[in-house]
Amino acid sequence: MERADRVGVNNGNVVALVQKEYGMTDDKLVIAGIEFTSRLWVGTGKYKDFEETRRAIEASGTDVVTVSVRRVNIIDRSKENLLDHIDPKKYKILPNTAGCYTAKDAVRTAMLAAEAGISKLVKLEVIGDEKTLFPDNEATLEAAKVLVKEGLIVLPYVSDDPIMARKLVDLGCPAVMPLAAPIGSGLGIRNPYNIRIIMETVKVPVIVDAGVGTASDVALAMELGCDAVLLNTAIAGAKDPIAMAEAMKYGVLAGRLAYKAGRIPKKLYATASSPIEGMIGS
Repeated sequence: MERADRVGVNNGNVVALVQKEYGMTDDKLVIAGIEFTSRLWVGTGKYKDFEETRRAIEASGTDVVTVSVRRVNIIDRSKENLLDHIDPKKYKILPNTAGCYTAKDAVRTAMLAAEAGISKLVKLEVIGDEKTLFPDNEATLEAAKVLVKEGLIVLPYVSDDPIMARKLVDLGCPAVMPLAAPIGSGLGIRNPYNIRIIMETVKVPVIVDAGVGTASDVALAMELGCDAVLLNTAIAGAKDPIAMAEAMKYGVLAGRLAYKAGRIPKKLYATASSPIEGMIGS
């Protein structure tokens, strides 16, 4: 039996059981009136084939799959199509504008997906530099203005800049997606303080996007209070993508549960874990 199938047999109910045990069954992410069952969103690039993509997505437990409109065929259904391997009835398809370097190109790409009936959701991504793949925040803002007016649900990928996040929300973006680190770097969250400031600045969901490398990075994002994490390379580039997808699933669960539980405050000095009152000789 393949590992992805074993996940369904042995571990498929673990997340649901934990959520039920700790009263988290109603802990759902909602964006623009759309309810999401998972706080782990995954990409579809860099896998060796469509079958590995399908198995990793299944193992991750996600219900959101992001797809590059420019790089993956999801428009022409007469040819082999990613959507032949991913059931749109089971997963929310999130088209993205990866590979766009201008606002005009990003708008055209997003509208193409919308007009093809893929989704009104769009992950807006306008790259400003080929080496670092950092987002062009100004071009992203420009494209967001157009797409929001066209009635799309725009989820913008931006740098961890609280001011830009606020501007995008003021435009009508129902969530923001600040990077953790450069795309594909695996460095994890480099500036957790900016992420926290963004969460204090905007009153919409904050989804950490890009740069995470392993399950502990995902757990940290959730412990900070982020609403979701979007990743691709961390799974697709792992030695065992299916196992890493499952690890990410539990990383999100552990981090969210820890956030809801409330961690102890950090202290410089030790605090005895056992009380000293009533000790012999006291």
